[in-house]
Amino acid sequence: MTEADSFEDKLKQLELIVSALEKGDRPLESALTDFQQGVVLAKELQRTLKNAEDTLAKVMDDEGQLSDLALTNE
Repeated sequence: MTEADSFEDKLKQLELIVSALEKGDRPLESALTDFQQGVVLAKELQRTLKNAEDTLAKVMDDEGQLSDLALTNE
């Protein structure tokens, strides 16, 4: 996992980790390492989504000024 990994790459890595952990056939040490990596990935993905949301919340109005767009979770 590198800084250059895309959002989609990180999401795929997280999905693979979750799948492996759900099988339950990993040794404890490996499962803990995978879990820790999954937590790191999940936090990075959440941060990326928050940054994207913040960016989308700012739109240009007719005069070229930035204005906030209220986003709702519907």
